[in-house]
Formats: sequence, structure tokens, C-alpha cells
Amino acid sequence: MLGLTTLFGAAQQITVAAAADLQFAMQDVAARFQKETGKAVKVTYGSSGNFFQQLQNGAPFDIFFSANLDYAKKLEAAGLTEPGSYYQYAKGKIVIWVPNDSKLDLGSGLQVLFDPSIKKIALANPQHAPYGQAAVAAMQKENIYDKVQAKLVLGENISQAASFVVSGAADVGIVALSLALSPPMKSRGRYIEVPASEYPPIEQACVILSSSKEKETAGQFLSFIKTAAIGDVLSSYGFEVPKQ
Repeated sequence: MLGLTTLFGAAQQITVAAAADLQFAMQDVAARFQKETGKAVKVTYGSSGNFFQQLQNGAPFDIFFSANLDYAKKLEAAGLTEPGSYYQYAKGKIVIWVPNDSKLDLGSGLQVLFDPSIKKIALANPQHAPYGQAAVAAMQKENIYDKVQAKLVLGENISQAASFVVSGAADVGIVALSLALSPPMKSRGRYIEVPASEYPPIEQACVILSSSKEKETAGQFLSFIKTAAIGDVLSSYGFEVPKQ
């Protein structure tokens, strides 16, 4: 019987490619969905740009949650998404984060990056990570980027950038608010938000892939994402969610 259960269980699972800023929020959302429907959600986290490349080449995912709506729109324009499935689920925010034992005064905002005690500044790789692009834009706006560029250490995605500063491999990081509010980081450091006026909005969108073999369950999950209860979950992680 166990074999049959496993067999049927496998059909009740969707695979999700999700931007790394969703790592903790999505765990919560997926657990709630499984509790409510009995259907599992297997999530892989990474940078939106890397997923975009993989999905163009046929990577086997049912849904893509991008930290940049452009990637979702480009997949839609290429005919790789289920018609009508495009949904803008949130806006992200960036923060400057330091460990609890840091002596840095975050009150000066991004200007703190000029502090001579800072040897390494962590951020996501702006080549393919929307949060890295936002961090660079904010530093450029304050004429900081060129002066601190030599100190930058780049994570493959925003989650890896955050891990650099949590582990002490970097002195300070420009990371996603959603990670700063997550259980592993919340008690281990402090942060200050970078004003939203300093960088282009991190508008995030999801799509169901037309190659999905679990379109019905994927559609159910998308509807679940749009509920007020899940909007509240995303808000609790610092995301700005669309008004219902």
C-alpha cells in the first residue's frame, strides 16, 4: 500500500522556482497550502535571472515566482506561460543589515558604508539578482557605489548574500527585508530600511508555465496566493502586497 500512496502522492505535488527573497515566506505558504489541500509544494530557491535562463531552456517547473516582473513578462511574451496566469504578488524592499555585535551606526543609512572599519559589503549579484540591482541603484544614487565597489562580495542570490553577513564573511549586507525579518536573521542582527525612493521598485510577479503537467494544482496554488490570508503572511515578511 505504501508504494501506491507514494505514487499517488507524487502526482499531488507541484514544483516551484522561487526568488531567494521568498525562502522563509514561501515555506510558510507551502505548509499552509498542503495542510488545506493535501497537496505538496516542492520549492527551489535561486536568483530570478538564473531561473529565467533555465525556464527558457525547458526547466521542469510548474510555477515561477520572480523577484522582477520583467522576467515573468518575458516568459509570457515568449509563449512559455499559461494564458492569464501572470500575477503581480508583491513588492520587495532592501535593508542594510549588520550582526548584533557590529559597532556600526546604521542611522546614517547607506553613508555608513564609508566607515573605515568595513572590509566587505555583501549584496546579491546585480547581473541576475533583482535585489542586487536595487542595491547598486541605491548606492549609485548616493554616489557611494564607485567608492566602495572594491569591498563588494557578491552572493549568487540574495539568500547567499545574507548568509555572508550572518556568518561574518562580510561586515554589512544590503539584503531583502523579507530575509531580515526571517527567524534565522531576526534575532541575530539589526537593520535599517533603504528608502524606497533610492531604487526602482522591486515589483515581483509569478506565472504558471505552459509546460506544467500539474496545471490544475498550480492554478489552485495561484488562487491560494491571491487570498487575503496569504497576503497577510507576505506582509508579515515585509512585502508590500496588492490590495485585495
